[in-house]
Amino acid sequence: MAQHIASAYDRDLEAVQAKIMKMGGLVEQAIFDASQALENRDEEMAEKVRAGDKVIDELEEIIQEDAARIIALRAPTAGDLRIVLSIMKIAGNLERIGDYAKNMAKRTSVLVQMQPITGAHSALRRMAREVEGMLRDALDAYIQRDADLAQDVINRDRDVDQMYNALFREFLTFMMEDPRNITACMHLHFMAKNTERMGDHVTSVAEQVIYLVTGLPPEDARPKQDNTSVDPNVAPPQPMSGDK
Repeated sequence: MAQHIASAYDRDLEAVQAKIMKMGGLVEQAIFDASQALENRDEEMAEKVRAGDKVIDELEEIIQEDAARIIALRAPTAGDLRIVLSIMKIAGNLERIGDYAKNMAKRTSVLVQMQPITGAHSALRRMAREVEGMLRDALDAYIQRDADLAQDVINRDRDVDQMYNALFREFLTFMMEDPRNITACMHLHFMAKNTERMGDHVTSVAEQVIYLVTGLPPEDARPKQDNTSVDPNVAPPQPMSGDK
């Protein structure tokens, strides 16, 4: 009987971890599609990203319910409990990344009606691709239980922050040179901030991997290179209706 119970528990755990990987794949695709929609000024693809976020949200709810059920019925301890708790936190982070991708897509639908800002779309795509790569590696680290790879993901968040800082200053310059650029640049600024926040949530996923493998949080404080919050020259971007 004990062996049967253990086998059922293992199946439950494998099933919910498979859902996490499916969710991660959907979020990776959402990041890719959102950046492509912006660069190509593709409203149809932007709408696809917005619609796809509902699937990500629903999957996150299922994962949270499954994880809670495992805790209630199986009462996992030690390493097994860490797995379930990590699953719940990773699912929450993935859901937020999906929200940011959706918000980027919403702003793309507005930006296609405006004069493009030279170089901005490709720069945002590069930033999004960096975050997408970080997420892919964070999920690989989770599957492989690779704390070193997870730490590498955490360290790479510096690069995303530096990309955001550079874009922030570039948009500020465009706005100062020509006030007609202000509206488009504010939308682009908000999208860059969305992407930077995606990087933060990917970093949180990587931190959960380290916790899962070692039982301890990362030893070093998370490196942050975003220094725009203290810049007095521009107000913070304002959310659109429906932004999360």
